[in-house]
Amino acid sequence: MNLKDRERLRYLAAHQMELANSQKNLDRVALWKRHNMCKGERPVIHIEVDTFAHEALKPKLECEDDFARRIEYRLLHNMINLETFDDDKVIAPYFQTGFHSWFTLFGHNIKQSIVKKEDGTEMGHTFEHIIDDLGDDFDKILTPSQYGVDREGTMRYVDSLNDIFGDILPVKLVSDCLYAVPTQKVVHMMGMENMLYSMYDYPDEFKEMMNRIANDYIAYFKLLEKEGMLLQNHAFESVGQGTLAFYDEEVKSGPVKTTDLWGFMDSQETVGMSPDMFREFIFPYYKRIAENFGRLSYGCCEPVSAFWDDIKTLPNLKKVSISPWCDEEYMANELKGSGIIYHRKPSPNFLGIGANLDEAAFREHIEKTLKTARGCNVEITQRDVYTVNNDINKVKRYVEIIRESIENCWE
Repeated sequence: MNLKDRERLRYLAAHQMELANSQKNLDRVALWKRHNMCKGERPVIHIEVDTFAHEALKPKLECEDDFARRIEYRLLHNMINLETFDDDKVIAPYFQTGFHSWFTLFGHNIKQSIVKKEDGTEMGHTFEHIIDDLGDDFDKILTPSQYGVDREGTMRYVDSLNDIFGDILPVKLVSDCLYAVPTQKVVHMMGMENMLYSMYDYPDEFKEMMNRIANDYIAYFKLLEKEGMLLQNHAFESVGQGTLAFYDEEVKSGPVKTTDLWGFMDSQETVGMSPDMFREFIFPYYKRIAENFGRLSYGCCEPVSAFWDDIKTLPNLKKVSISPWCDEEYMANELKGSGIIYHRKPSPNFLGIGANLDEAAFREHIEKTLKTARGCNVEITQRDVYTVNNDINKVKRYVEIIRESIENCWE
């Protein structure tokens, strides 16, 4: 790493620490703690930048060395929400990194083909499925899953960061949520249509596959527990799908267990199933995994309302995704007074389509949510925006409209 790159990283590290200690950030940290305990006075707001980072972050990269650019990206990512969008995402007074671990289901590395534009941004991808017919290929799910932790590699990475800016911004090992998405793994192995047909053609084999997936996820999480790789996550750690782990509780002494931590699960791939099929072929295995978490955030783009009778029985459920395809009114009635957070994902079309923001249409969209969900504990995360037409100011105005709508409609 050349001196110029090193100084750039040190400058950004110092700036992150400055922002982390700002009164605005500290006030919003306190807001997150109250919110996650269902004691917040208003909905919290978060814009997820990852999908349009090629417009928001990539132009800001100055470092030349590949390793330096990756760290520079992380530092810029940490700060852009508070500094530029002015939503409620907060900044930690340290640089977060987790243990380097892996989980390879049934030992198969599924190959992925990515199509890119001329500028290098991704347009789409496909997976090279290894299962054409579950009956004929059943032996492929009998091979052991592979999982483990690279403790030495992790510590080398931490040491390298500390050498660059640890005197300015401490480097801290953290545990983000325990992440389990079984049906996503299945679709990557065989495709969605094949998955749905397999439940009819090979019901016993499909259930055995799901049983093995659940067993291996649990074994992987227990390995992390046994090896001392789990750390308390009730602060700035990610819980997946644009939310944070803040939780006001006493830090427990002794080894951290999976049941002390946040977990995340979704099943977007089962959107075309009936509730009865979901209950028979999917839910029992999800519930068995979920029993290992201390707190659970559930759902992504799938309409959870279709399967709510089962999902609401998941243990320690604290947040549920209310996607653009969800029955908002039904879920609002279900969640009022439940202690489960109404995690709203507005349609990405308003921010992501067209050069200009249709303020009136978006205001109507977000105020419908706020009026519908009165009496709920509401969180708003904007995801899946793949372009803002290189207009970052549009994102800031988008957040302003949400704040104005909360001021006008929230009770």
